[in-house]
Amino acid sequence: MNTIRNVQKKDLESLKAVIDSSELFPSEYLDGMIENYFENEDSDDIWLTVDGEKNPIAVAYCAPEQMTEGTYNLYLIAIHKSKQGQGIGAAIMEYVENLLREMKQRILIVETSGLPEFELTRKFYDKCNYTKEARIRDFYQEGDDKIVFWKKL
Repeated sequence: MNTIRNVQKKDLESLKAVIDSSELFPSEYLDGMIENYFENEDSDDIWLTVDGEKNPIAVAYCAPEQMTEGTYNLYLIAIHKSKQGQGIGAAIMEYVENLLREMKQRILIVETSGLPEFELTRKFYDKCNYTKEARIRDFYQEGDDKIVFWKKL
């Protein structure tokens, strides 16, 4: 299995390529999302990557859910399209869950779209033993529900 490690600044261009290949959101958002992680040594954000043969091939980001005790939210997990279906995503999820348990956290939630093109994403969370906890209709835009998955750590 490839090595899972903390993201470093030198990984950013490779991680943008991962995000672009997965078509989750525009990769130019990454700089703003990760800025606090690099600039604030007290950040509780968790940014992980997986080393490929030459470049990082995956990215995961979770952070504490504000105004909660022991709840983290996984805001991003992406595997380069050419490496999907090889167990890398499940390995990262397991790594994150174990890390959060070691940190004495209680819950990990993940949110995704209810659109048909996110069906594989929802099946992935089912396969990782997450419970579909909520559906917020028309959350992202008209006709695009937010689906919230939950796991007790």
